[in-house]
This record gives sequence, structure tokens and C-alpha cells, in this order.
Amino acid sequence: MSTNQQRSFFFNVDWLMVFLYLALCAIGLLNIHSAVFDDKHPGFLDLSTDYGKQLIYIIIGITVGIVILLLESRFFSALSPFFYCITVLMLMLVLVVGRNVGGNQAWISLGGGFRLQPSEFAKLTTCLLLARYLSGTNIKVTDTRSFLVAGAIIGFPMLLIMLQPDAGSTLVFSSLIFVLYREGLSPYFLILEGLFIALFVLTLKLNNTMLLSGILVGIAALIILVTRRNRKLMKVIAIGAGICIAFVFSVNFLYTKVLKPHQKVRIDIVLGITSDPKGKGYNVNQSKIAIGSGKMWGRGYMKGTQTKYSFVPEQGTDFIFCTVGEEWGFAGSVVVLGLYLFMVLRIIRMAERQRSPFSRIYAYGVASVIFFHVIINIGMTIGIVPSIGIPLPLISYGGSSLLSFTVMLFILIKLDSNRMGII
Repeated sequence: MSTNQQRSFFFNVDWLMVFLYLALCAIGLLNIHSAVFDDKHPGFLDLSTDYGKQLIYIIIGITVGIVILLLESRFFSALSPFFYCITVLMLMLVLVVGRNVGGNQAWISLGGGFRLQPSEFAKLTTCLLLARYLSGTNIKVTDTRSFLVAGAIIGFPMLLIMLQPDAGSTLVFSSLIFVLYREGLSPYFLILEGLFIALFVLTLKLNNTMLLSGILVGIAALIILVTRRNRKLMKVIAIGAGICIAFVFSVNFLYTKVLKPHQKVRIDIVLGITSDPKGKGYNVNQSKIAIGSGKMWGRGYMKGTQTKYSFVPEQGTDFIFCTVGEEWGFAGSVVVLGLYLFMVLRIIRMAERQRSPFSRIYAYGVASVIFFHVIINIGMTIGIVPSIGIPLPLISYGGSSLLSFTVMLFILIKLDSNRMGII
């Protein structure tokens, strides 16, 4: 590949991915306009409104995307440690000078009503540094040292974000386990993660750590009895049972001593432990009413009653999917979900056609983060996961979220355009 080709804006660009990006941005702008419409400021160019600001964010995002496509592909791998360090410093800074919004000290005020959320960009830089590290010579996630270093790259920003505290953004980083799995991590880790999720739910549902621990001991004893001739397996089962019991007690400690009251109530509502449709469960209850009222074809653009009368708080940000469901109906919701599914599958296809390990690993990181955001955000609006406050990619209002996903996707598009080269 010639140098001129590498620097050409039009060379080998995946325009289908660009179209998906623009389509989701347009859908987001229209739904934000409907969700927070102000009769006194109807125009999209009015910066006193959220939809006016979102249009500016989109224009800035497209401009940044063009600049990224004009850069050398090696730029992103070479400077990934620098980008990572910058976002880590910003995550530290926000704990000191950050603005508290909704109980989370996660924003740095930029003046003029604009704010910066470092945790959004930390997802991007973590994907970049993780890709650089795992693509290094003689690095295998099956080696203990490599696994621990990769875990530290993911875990350090998680710790800083948890201190804000922002549980939603923290959990997003856990999706990067799929990247490690693609690079050779044993599937038993995924099974273990599923087991821990099941134990988490059972611990809270039973509300009796001693009973659950006794059940685990009984199951382990039964398995050991059946496999008593295999001493190695018996040892593994015994250790596994001990880890599970320790996890059960840690969940109980986390739930009773660490989580804030509103976080516990949200979890209790999702698990059916309690019901509070007029209190802590109000958002989710109104969200489900809004989505259900849309029926098959929706009420029509800017005709949603739940939307117009502001029954659902945060409807332009975390609960933006309610507007889609109410005004566009089941059909419109399927279209939006279909666009996300197509995007994630397209990213995976792009990942598998890369010659560069860095590009492949980075692409899987992008797919994991977007997939997690979509599943959790929509699951939150329909009441099947706790309300943890993460945006719907490219659709929810917010400059930090939009710009971070824009940069994330356009770096991937640039890397893919140079997939026959070496990074």
C-alpha cells in the first residue's frame, strides 16, 4: 500500500459503518428534540436547548471523525499509553474539582452550561491501551503475568470511577472480558462470571448467607463424593466452593455496608424483593408505561403523552429509549435495535478481517463496550436490570458520550481502512 493511499480520506473507508453512525446520531437528535421540546425555543440551532447543544456535538463529532481519518494509523497505537494516562489523571482530577450531578461527582465544568465526563473517554483509552498491550510480542492472556497486567489496565480506571461513585460506568469495563476471551482466555472464566451473577441474585433473593453457604457446601460435598477417586478434581471443587462462599459473604457486605440506599432499592425492585412504583421505582414504571403505550406503530413524532408531560425523568439521556418506544412504537424500536445489532456484527466482521492484532483486539473492545451499553440501557428502561444510569450510544443526550463513541468508531474505521498494512 502506498503512502498516498494510506493518507487518502476516501481510500478503503467502510462507508456502511459511517452510515450506521450517522443514522443513530440523527435518530438521537430527533428523539432528544421530541423529549425535551421547548415551545419558546423550537429551533435546532438554539444553544439554550439540549437538542441545540446535541446538534453542535454531532457537528464537532463529524469534524473530529474526518480528522481521525486523515491521521496515520500508527498514531493511535503509539500514543495509546499517553491517552490512557491523560484520562486517568482526569479521573483523579474529577474526584477533587468535579461537579456533583445526581449523586455522582463525575463531571468537570467547562463553563457555558457545558461539562466533560472523563469516564466516557476512559472506555476509549482503555480499549486502546489494552489492544496495544495484548498485541505485544510474547503476550498471552493464558500467562498469569499477562493476565494480571491486562486486568490492571482494565481495573485501575474502574476503581477511580467507582470512587465517584458511578456504578454504571464502572460495570461497562467488565464487558472487556470478552476481549480477553477472544484472545485465548479460558471459557471457564465466562462460566465463572455467570456463576457469580447467579450467586449475587440468590444471595439477595434468599437474604440468608448461612443458608446459601450451607447449600453450596452440600453441593460441593455431593460432587466430591461422586468424584472421590479423582483427587485433583476434588481439590478444585473444594477450592471453588470456598471461593463461592467467600463471594456470597462479600455480596452481603457490599449490599449492606457499601451500596447507597437508592442503589439497594433499585436492585430490590428489579429482583422483585420490593415494589415502589411511586417512589424509587417511579422512573422505570413510567418508562414501561411509555414504551407500552406506543403499541405497534407508535403515537407519532412529538405526540407522546408520557414524553410531552415529562412523566419520565431523564428522558433525553438515560431513558431516551422510552421516547423511541412511545412515539415510534414496536416497529421503530425494532429498527433502532436492528441498527445496533447490525453495527455490532459489522464491527466483529471488521475485527476478523484485520491483519494487525492491535486492530483486531481494539475492534473487539469497541464491540464489547457498545453491546454492553445497549443491552444495559434498554434493559434498564424495560425494568429487567437495575437503573444504573448509562447512555444509549449516539442517541442519548450528552457531549462526552457522543464524542467518545464517535472517536471510538472512527479510530476503528481508520484502522480498518489500513487493514492490509502493519500497525
